[in-house]
Amino acid sequence: MNLFYNPVGVGDVLLIQFSSTNPTTITVSREQDIAWLADEETGEVVGANLFKASTYLPIKGEGNIEVTSEVVDQLQKAIHANGSDYMMDIDLSPKFVVGKVLTKEKHPNADRLSVCTVDVGEETLQIVCGAPNVEADQNVVVAKVGAVMPSGLVIRDAELRGVPSSGMICSAKELALPNAPSEKGILVLNSDEKPGTPYLLS
Repeated sequence: MNLFYNPVGVGDVLLIQFSSTNPTTITVSREQDIAWLADEETGEVVGANLFKASTYLPIKGEGNIEVTSEVVDQLQKAIHANGSDYMMDIDLSPKFVVGKVLTKEKHPNADRLSVCTVDVGEETLQIVCGAPNVEADQNVVVAKVGAVMPSGLVIRDAELRGVPSSGMICSAKELALPNAPSEKGILVLNSDEKPGTPYLLS
């Protein structure tokens, strides 16, 4: 789940993204202070807008709001207060983690892309990467599906030139790290932290 709040530009509305999918057509329904957004084809609830948001929960900051267990509990109470029995199933696992590149293969349909398998702790992901410096046995920063990059980009499952890709191997620039080099290339970590260890952006 991702939360966005922009009181100046949008008003007192909390924008809630439940799913990283990108439906072709969305249907909107309203229950009191909640507008529900659902995939028209599947009926899956992919998001919601909570109006008068500050009356339901204290919101710290603006832009991308940190999702904590406390925030999830407050949101669930707000949903019930608006007459809905919708139960959220939220993954609170870290979305930026240390990964270890296990294999790197040439992309079959693109000269400048590589297909990597990356150990991120509890699972191994296939990630298509365009960085010229990616190699096997590197420790890297992985943005998993559902992560929100500093630029606002939401990481989704994708297919790049016919090859499925789940996540992104990040550069220092993409992570908005200070003094990030201008040349292209992923951030290679010097540490030996275990795959799956959370990587803190701040």
